[in-house]
Amino acid sequence: MNKTMLLAASAVLALTGGAFAAGHPGATHHGMAKQFAHSPTNRGLHVLYDQNDSDDGIGIVSQNFESSFDQYDAQAADDFTVSGGKWKVKEVDVTGVYFNGSGPATSENVTIYKDKNGHPGKVVSAQTVTGSDSGFGSFVMPIDTVKLKPGHYWVSVQANLDFFAGGEWGWENRTTDNGDPAQWLNAGGGFASGCTDWGQENQCIADGQGDHMFTLKGKGG
Repeated sequence: MNKTMLLAASAVLALTGGAFAAGHPGATHHGMAKQFAHSPTNRGLHVLYDQNDSDDGIGIVSQNFESSFDQYDAQAADDFTVSGGKWKVKEVDVTGVYFNGSGPATSENVTIYKDKNGHPGKVVSAQTVTGSDSGFGSFVMPIDTVKLKPGHYWVSVQANLDFFAGGEWGWENRTTDNGDPAQWLNAGGGFASGCTDWGQENQCIADGQGDHMFTLKGKGG
């Protein structure tokens, strides 16, 4: 196999979830989450938005790798709509899974964006937190309060995890869709998906389904 053929084969493996023979990340994991994210109920918060259900058994990588794998850094985002008054978001819960290793993530990047023509737009809040990990990759993440007016927004969660230390983290997809299809990007192009900017996840990745599992908690609404 010549060099061109080898590179093409590696790209296919990356997008279909297999780690490269040389030990590079893959973009997807097949398998149901072992535990959904559920937060304690004693923080005086209520559910503002919830689509933390209907696991379809596919996890899409959304991860900040070590510097030697920067080209594989990837980020997923899903949308939600604020209605019924202003929200104060104080917690984000996501269901996910570790693969090609057992984690744990050192921390999580939680970013909330305004919508821009069906894609994540201007950053409203960007925080790095250390959430409560189920041990399998589902996170309960208290955040500094984010105040949101009625409108259309996106939330992204990205695990900070070194590939050679703990493998990968995938954010679980759902069998049902709410709002717009999930978005995904791989700015460094390591997965050869063509999505070096935000693109529709199920067009960037063949296994992508269209929505992710998450819950927003706080006050208001």
